[in-house]
Amino acid sequence: MDEVEWMHRHPKVEDLRVGLISWAGTYLTFEPCKKMVTTTAKSLGRRQTWELLVSNEHDTQAVVRLKSLQGFYLLCEGDGTVCYSRPRTSHHGCFLLRFHRNGKWTLQCLISGRYLESNGEAVFCNSRVLSAYHMWTPQPALHVHVILYSPIHHCYARADPTVGRIWVDTAVPCLEECGFLLHFQDGCYHLETSTHHFLSHVDRLVPQPSSQTAFHMQVRPGGFVALCDGEGGMLYPQGTHLLLGLGSNPVRGEEWFILQHCPTWVSLRSKTRKFISVIYDAEVCAASERITPMSLFQFECDSESPTLQLCSASGYYLVQRRHRTVMANGHPLESDTFFRVHWNCGRIILQSSNGRFLGIAANGLLMANATIPGPNEEFGIRLANRPFLALRGRYGYVGSSSKHDLIQCNMDQPDCIHLLPCHQGIYHFQAQGGSFWSITSFGTFRPWGKFALNFCIELQGSNLLTVLAPNGFYMRADRSGTLLADSEDITKECIWEF
Repeated sequence: MDEVEWMHRHPKVEDLRVGLISWAGTYLTFEPCKKMVTTTAKSLGRRQTWELLVSNEHDTQAVVRLKSLQGFYLLCEGDGTVCYSRPRTSHHGCFLLRFHRNGKWTLQCLISGRYLESNGEAVFCNSRVLSAYHMWTPQPALHVHVILYSPIHHCYARADPTVGRIWVDTAVPCLEECGFLLHFQDGCYHLETSTHHFLSHVDRLVPQPSSQTAFHMQVRPGGFVALCDGEGGMLYPQGTHLLLGLGSNPVRGEEWFILQHCPTWVSLRSKTRKFISVIYDAEVCAASERITPMSLFQFECDSESPTLQLCSASGYYLVQRRHRTVMANGHPLESDTFFRVHWNCGRIILQSSNGRFLGIAANGLLMANATIPGPNEEFGIRLANRPFLALRGRYGYVGSSSKHDLIQCNMDQPDCIHLLPCHQGIYHFQAQGGSFWSITSFGTFRPWGKFALNFCIELQGSNLLTVLAPNGFYMRADRSGTLLADSEDITKECIWEF
């Protein structure tokens, strides 16, 4: 079977979401109680997140609508007031979005020709004369754990801590080195690798963030971003080895990357402790005692459906074929590439479309034979490209603060929860200082425990999970901002984006 080129996925809805920061440093916010739009918020949350609906786009501008997470649109009325509701006509709520060299955006009402502006609190469209008050700084609302894809070179960025460099040379983003944390601070971005080093202006990885690791970002709809130093230098792949570094002469749009949420890659292990691997191009069996690239699968799951697709590093999907054999030569739209997922204490059971369960045959091949699942149909699952978790819930990121004794769930930036695997699906949570997460009798958490506790992770979507805490309850986000483990059932507050 010929290997297919790894296909870069089309932008998802979350890739088109942004926060818009006014000249005063505050965010464009929809107020559901007052049915109005303000700029009083100082951080990016759900009410400050807008989805860009693009009707047409050019190099320097686009026609867009801004849609809130509640499904309403940003609208400019004839008297210059701004509200959010549903458009009454085909052009109502349409703005001409212009991209400026300094990375700022301006939004001009298509009907009135007036610019969207703020006085630091209220939002309105009164002036047709452009000024600094009409400038908005876009901030991608994507989860901070990201990958960078170069559409020109058809490769992903990869950090190499051994030489302290970043290369744009990886066809398939299945390695943890392809994941980066994108920190937004004081209007600039810091790019952190999976080993917690930062890219600096001299193209080297350094251990601490500073002014030399701060980059300005230009943003386009669809997740396109470019990073620059603010003095004319742009980050782009250079030389024959495609070293990511600052330069002043990018060609053919080399400086543009597509920013996407870091995908979830997993390994599966049979009861004989051998990894499920693709061999001979398409056969799938429990063959290897070590993880290889062919024993890694991208976990693609719709949170609204209990079905799962597993894509191999060759770009093909696991699929049930004739005689109940599972092969790695499926295509994403084939119905037999969808498997129903059942969880059992951190292990997964996969059920094919014909109702039979996947297991390992006597010859080691992966087959859909069993009508009732047993130990042979249970697979250990482990995150393959995630040495840590950065969790985001309904109220913000999970992290610690000097202002609070307990771990919070409403932070602007996450703490990295380092994962120490101990059993399949079971992990120890280690804080950034090397201590372990501890749990109190009230179901709250502290980050300075002396002993490692068991946390069970279950994947609920391509980038969604639940955590069963050591006390037997699910971990959830509380409106008060305190992280709790007190839920017997999986609710929306128990779902974590990672």
